[in-house]
Amino acid sequence: MIEEGKPPACNLPQEPDDSGVTVVSLSPRPALADYLQAMQLANAEAQRRLGDYMLLSWYDRDRDFESPQHASECHADSAIPGYVDYGLFHGATLKIDIEDGRFVFFYLPTAL
Repeated sequence: MIEEGKPPACNLPQEPDDSGVTVVSLSPRPALADYLQAMQLANAEAQRRLGDYMLLSWYDRDRDFESPQHASECHADSAIPGYVDYGLFHGATLKIDIEDGRFVFFYLPTAL
């Protein structure tokens, strides 16, 4: 039982707050061969939408690899993967999701 006015004893998993992020889902056909093709596609889309940009974080499900490396290690019991938290916490305004999470990229515009 939770006493009124007191937070729960443990943090409950929550979805990330990506309310300030434009999400673009891409499903190219045929499917992309690898991460390099996905990065080229995502970078072209970021350039089109943001102009100058910075890639903040990304995930490659094929290799189960993320950047920044090991970002998810401290998120083992979290509903939010480390690369997502890193991108959002560092100001991402664009998320490009390719092939339903196979490749995910978070971008920040660099223009002032």
